[in-house]
Amino acid sequence: MEDFQKQFILALLAYAAQRDVKPQRLCKLSGIDYKALLKQGRLPLNAAQINNLWKNAAHLSNDGLFGLHFGESMQLAALGVVGQIIQTSNSVGEALSNAGAMTPLLTDIFRMQVNHHKKTFTVQFNADAKKSAASPSTFRHMADFLAVFVVHELDGLLLQKVEPISVQLPYAVEDAAEYARVLRGPIKKKTGELAIELDNSMLNLSILTANYELQNYLLGKVQGLIKGEEEAGSLEARIYNYLLTNSYLYALSLEAVAANFNISPRNLQRKLKEEGVTFIQIVESVRKTLAEHYLQSGNYQVKDIAYILGYNEPSAFLRAFKRWTGITPAAYQKTTTGDK
Repeated sequence: MEDFQKQFILALLAYAAQRDVKPQRLCKLSGIDYKALLKQGRLPLNAAQINNLWKNAAHLSNDGLFGLHFGESMQLAALGVVGQIIQTSNSVGEALSNAGAMTPLLTDIFRMQVNHHKKTFTVQFNADAKKSAASPSTFRHMADFLAVFVVHELDGLLLQKVEPISVQLPYAVEDAAEYARVLRGPIKKKTGELAIELDNSMLNLSILTANYELQNYLLGKVQGLIKGEEEAGSLEARIYNYLLTNSYLYALSLEAVAANFNISPRNLQRKLKEEGVTFIQIVESVRKTLAEHYLQSGNYQVKDIAYILGYNEPSAFLRAFKRWTGITPAAYQKTTTGDK
């Protein structure tokens, strides 16, 4: 079985790097052998090391909501777990049940269960009191991460934006507005449990796997697509790479990207203007790059590619692609794949 916890830690380090935190330093401060972590094979980490990793990541990135924002950015990196879930799931209800069984592969602090009510259901994470007390940073940031992960991964399973009825958190929060933005639902005051309430109508919806197949294809290409170190100093390149490696572009608004880089939307726009580019231009550039590579694979329908790139209608994607390249997606695919 794959070491999902190791994949998770590597994804956390990759996100920290996007926040200008050097992974090597983060690991050293947390008592983790960075070189050993990069090698193939398992590298068991104890609870103290993981707790220190969360604590130091939040401190060095100057982001007290590191787990929340990490969850918002992790869709692509989470493919290992999600890929396992969708292989044995046909509906949202089945996917959630399978996700619950796999939660211990990521953390031993929380256990997930689905509670059914008359008109709604809740995805609840029950925490081990002793382990939570012993690892407070892991408890707090992992709880934030899991809440976001549920909401945003349901987006991917359904190719639609999921909005919870409510979100209950097991602790008081100072920035309720930021939690509401990321989790897309009203935040209930401290309740002692972590639970996301959703409408029952979602349970029997069929999940769509094309999204993850497309992302899997991108995984093999992304290192060759990201902008190199010589450009990495510019905000444009950092945003481009961030959007490229998190392909749910329809969910990555200006506000979400600004929060990821820990600056205000206004300052982000101002800094990009100084570099001679706009946020929309970067989004369009990434969409064009992704569209071309998805089409080059020859395995996916144009409508699936349109939806994953954030277009509500395939016709809108067709017009955009023709504006970028001068030809239609179908013509481009035929040219690049050799289809007759």
